[in-house]
Amino acid sequence: MISFLDLKKINLRHEKEIMESVEKVLHSGWYILGEEVKGFEQKYAEYCGTEYCLGVANCLDALELIIHAYGIGEHDEVIVPSNTYIASILSVSANGATPILVEPDLNTYNIDPALIEEKITPRTKAILVVHLYGQACDMDPIMEIAKRYDLKVIEDCAQAHGALYKGKRVGSIGDAAGFSFYPGKNLGALGDGGAITTSDKELYGKLHALRNYGSKKKYENLFKGYNSRLDELQAPILLEKLKWLDQDNAHRRDIAEYYSSSIINPNLTLPLVLGEPESHVWHVYPIRTGNREHFMNYMNENGIQTLIHYPIPPHKQAAYKEWGHLNYPISEQIHNEIVSLPISPVFDLEDARYVAEVINRYEAI
Repeated sequence: MISFLDLKKINLRHEKEIMESVEKVLHSGWYILGEEVKGFEQKYAEYCGTEYCLGVANCLDALELIIHAYGIGEHDEVIVPSNTYIASILSVSANGATPILVEPDLNTYNIDPALIEEKITPRTKAILVVHLYGQACDMDPIMEIAKRYDLKVIEDCAQAHGALYKGKRVGSIGDAAGFSFYPGKNLGALGDGGAITTSDKELYGKLHALRNYGSKKKYENLFKGYNSRLDELQAPILLEKLKWLDQDNAHRRDIAEYYSSSIINPNLTLPLVLGEPESHVWHVYPIRTGNREHFMNYMNENGIQTLIHYPIPPHKQAAYKEWGHLNYPISEQIHNEIVSLPISPVFDLEDARYVAEVINRYEAI
């Protein structure tokens, strides 16, 4: 069976350095917000092209903290894509604000800039963009709209570590950004983890306190804060893997380009890259097909594991049952048809050839 993602193989490439990192932290005697986290924050800010980086517990916390720090809450609205993973939307709801859903571009699966302006009201405070599946959003028109209406732009970069938009890394384009280091991400830890990047000094100062109980000095609490800190043990592991991120993304790009040039089955819709090749880091390789269950069963019978990212659109989730009457046809089409093919920094080109051959023999019903 060709597995969708072999995390063990990905991480064993760094076994020696990971074990050395564990030993180093163990013998340091300092296990929360120490020199390892500081070192990673500095390097990741440099990599992204921002002034600051803050390690937090996960990407949901990162987005929630940003929204909180900007004072966005009850009676406010935040524009979000209607086809994102639910965490993006939860970060808005958790602050008491109202998520306003905007349909994606069917070609890119990212929020459609042409549909944003019509959803802006006097209550709108921010646009939360998601670089979904690893492809950078079309940021220029979004930033222009935000400037015109004096809105903050928050980037959800959970799937897009290292992606470029016109020469700039995602995470450095908007006002602030959240990253995930969940193990399966392009830059993954050995557990949960996340980060915030920004060049806003005032925001950074507030977030620095908010992530640690609202405190800048121990036992003195300036804000009603959170407990959301990147683990000291994860930081050096992430720092080691950061050295290889661009190379890993290049390999993902090679696999994606092979799929795109070799899969010729008319029953499938392949993903498009509308910007430069480096604008997509291929966290997943998403295709669409009309009879998804039949296709996935066929792939499984031929020894290939596929997954769905994601099966249920946010407005159809029980958690947001108040949206059940809403109609987002593009998102619903995507969520009904989307299937992800195996791709990773250790995925072999020979396996990619087999995947393409099997897909090209597929006959829809």
